[in-house]
Amino acid sequence: MATRLRLFISLLILGAFSTIACADEEALRKAIEPHFAGQKIDSIKKTPFMGLYEVVVGDEVFYTDDKADYFFFGHVIDTKTRVSMTNERIQEIKAARRVPFDSLPLQYAIKAVKGDGSRKLAVYTDPNCPYCKQLEKELLNINNVTVYNLLYPVLRGSMELSAKIWCSSNQLKAWEDFMLKSVAPSSKDCETPLETLVQSGRENKVSGTPTLIFADGSIVGGMIPAAAIEEKLDSAAKSK
Repeated sequence: MATRLRLFISLLILGAFSTIACADEEALRKAIEPHFAGQKIDSIKKTPFMGLYEVVVGDEVFYTDDKADYFFFGHVIDTKTRVSMTNERIQEIKAARRVPFDSLPLQYAIKAVKGDGSRKLAVYTDPNCPYCKQLEKELLNINNVTVYNLLYPVLRGSMELSAKIWCSSNQLKAWEDFMLKSVAPSSKDCETPLETLVQSGRENKVSGTPTLIFADGSIVGGMIPAAAIEEKLDSAAKSK
């Protein structure tokens, strides 16, 4: 009887602490939200170090105190292993995140079909991004894939350049000529979907270019070599 009573009291205390923790996190969320207007705070959780709370907004991880009086943007390093705990958490978040492929604005993509086009890859890309140009060179070594290039003009001068590429009579040729040969496009003005594409990128938390999205919804941020692209394409195809 005494053992059951102690267990019951322990459960009550644990429940009370859990309620307090939830209440604290909710108050913290309300204190943080005004600093990130229009952005969703994905998660808040207490860390085991220095009484800080981890806050996740999109792919960004930062830390705050229990009253949100201070924000810390930086890496927490484990001094024993010299490993960035922050970087590990960011990679964990990215690996878990998925974007449904069919939800992408593929109707506004500059589509390149290679071989039988059986595998699928979407790329948020900026014509002024040097890593995007490197990626185009890597894609020359990939076959049997349909690449959906989603113009994401976020760098200086990219909106005007992207509009010229979009308004070209042969969009794919204009794209490849510029990305692979540095041949500037020439075209008349026309209506473009660029604002829609930029909005789509923001909604999908695209923080940089290139951002690759595979058929299974998995995301890779940044330029990766052809071998890694092949591996991801095959993995995505099997999971489908």
